[in-house]
Amino acid sequence: MQTLTRRALNRATLDRQLLLRRAGLTPLRAVEHLVGLQAQTPHTWYVGLWSRLSGFRPEDVSALLTERKAVRIALMRSTVHLVGAADAAALRPLVQPVLDRDLFANHTHGRAMRGLDTGEVAAEGRRLLDERPLTPAELGGLLAERWPDRAPASLAYAVRNLLPVVQTPPRGVWGARGRTAHAPLASWTGAPPHADLTLDGMVLRYLAAFGPATVRDVQRWCGLTRLAEVLDRLRPRLAVFRDENGAELFDLPDAPRPDPETPAPARYLYDFDNLLLSHHDRSRVVTDGLRQQNLPPHGPVPRLVLLDGFTAATWTFAETRGVAVLTVRPFAPLPPADRAALAAEGAALLAFLAPEGSHEIRFTDPGS
Repeated sequence: MQTLTRRALNRATLDRQLLLRRAGLTPLRAVEHLVGLQAQTPHTWYVGLWSRLSGFRPEDVSALLTERKAVRIALMRSTVHLVGAADAAALRPLVQPVLDRDLFANHTHGRAMRGLDTGEVAAEGRRLLDERPLTPAELGGLLAERWPDRAPASLAYAVRNLLPVVQTPPRGVWGARGRTAHAPLASWTGAPPHADLTLDGMVLRYLAAFGPATVRDVQRWCGLTRLAEVLDRLRPRLAVFRDENGAELFDLPDAPRPDPETPAPARYLYDFDNLLLSHHDRSRVVTDGLRQQNLPPHGPVPRLVLLDGFTAATWTFAETRGVAVLTVRPFAPLPPADRAALAAEGAALLAFLAPEGSHEIRFTDPGS
């Protein structure tokens, strides 16, 4: 059985994630290939598409949301993802056990579910949301009229997890502001949840976007457990490898696995980039330099920089008095060529984030 080195896994994953070179795909096609883009913040995930697509225009994605061709909905890991309307309908039933587990085990809301008929809560939530989109506070307040002994926020969270509901625009639209408001997927898009996609099919799509991968990698991505039997069932259709630690890796036979020495460009990732959240073993991308940063466990999620395909720095963006500043904090001293590559990519990022006004790129000393 062939062993794939860490560098070989890195290049294969970057290729699948459209980070080895920008792709000439439409945003919808790219999101479909990626099996969704984590998008729990209103706008930072736009950088994820900018980093992956040539000629990317944020208004094209905003149009997908306002025209209801794409939605932001809780899916894998019970986190909000941007997906096409058809994928939302196909994926939600498969990951529903993850949302159920999150609801009943949730530190904040799980206790409020004890002794509650969640079926009735879901039915009442659906009735209310079918009338008009509601914010969690509005929905929770209305539900609390019927269940006054339960926290309104917990009742609203129960509906979010029990029902396929989407966050409606203007929330998530580039340059717009709006409170989180939910509407049922079926009434919003006309695409009710369906069983056209099987669990096997979902795993195959994961491998196309994130492989080669172990069973634990697949489980980390979607939040489901006991997927070893799925991979065993698919084994005759898959290529099987080992990593340098001896773990078994599964992949699509014809999927790209570039030469490990293929050049990888400098890339700026957003705070919840799929690349960093979809494998149990993140060493294919994450370096010891990142682990040594002692980042606060409950602080802001860092935005990371890739150099030669691996994490090498964090970045922040701030705009004050018409000056947009990109600050890069490297983990180690940067060779001149790497600094130049980050400056060039950073200038393009600033032009995307702040098309008006002046721009400045700052590099801090390592460890500062």
